[in-house]
Amino acid sequence: MLTVTSVNVNGIRAAAKKGFVEWLAGSDADVVCLQEVRAEEGQIPAEAREPEGWHTVFAPAAAKGRAGVALYTRRAPERVRVGFGSEEFDGSGRYLEIDLPGVTVASLYLPSGEAGTEKQDEKYRFMEEFLPYLRGLRERAAADGREVVVCGDWNICHQEADLKNWKTNRKNAGFLPEEREWLGKVYTEAGYVDVVRALHPDAEGPYSWWSYRGRAFDNDAGWRIDLQVATPGLAGKAVKAFVERAETHPERWSDHAPVTVVYELGV
Repeated sequence: MLTVTSVNVNGIRAAAKKGFVEWLAGSDADVVCLQEVRAEEGQIPAEAREPEGWHTVFAPAAAKGRAGVALYTRRAPERVRVGFGSEEFDGSGRYLEIDLPGVTVASLYLPSGEAGTEKQDEKYRFMEEFLPYLRGLRERAAADGREVVVCGDWNICHQEADLKNWKTNRKNAGFLPEEREWLGKVYTEAGYVDVVRALHPDAEGPYSWWSYRGRAFDNDAGWRIDLQVATPGLAGKAVKAFVERAETHPERWSDHAPVTVVYELGV
């Protein structure tokens, strides 16, 4: 069995004070992928930086207090790669990749964007560079007899079922036609599978992010933007996928919830 969890911690220092450390100690995951760490390694509390029983790899952003991704693994990685060969984005703390026996696991924090602004232009530049890399990654893995799973905050909802208020968000970043078309290409052209959607084809959600504004969490007015996107061979071994949604608003340690998938590798 391989259990993989992905979560945007919305600042690991703040999350560590609110319950992240306790959640991690109780997790059954073999791999945990973090996004929006927003800290240099030396700034992270020891209990979150070097937790007992875990190997940790961090890829902070050059811009202080921004982005940042990390990977926690029960066994030491065989290989570590920061970035995907992009001159613009490799120092932005948005992509980290490791090899474990037979599988490559990556943590992705795709730019959130903002419709009609430079932030959206930046998002589109990232997407344009990242899609060919994903295609090449799958092809190289196939040649080596490996599988791949890219976990993280993709900041795009692909279908109407992926966000509660889709009608009012059609012109907002995260649900723009161009973004949705691009994510579709990840599945059709690059050859990956949205693992959670494959296991829950008819479900609304399950949502993984709720705004802190208003009563979005209480009303389950969420977005499914935290994904595990895997090569077909690995996706076919997924037997369980769920969102670890907090019971109540005060119990949240991030505005995102962990997304967990259990892969039965012996299948």
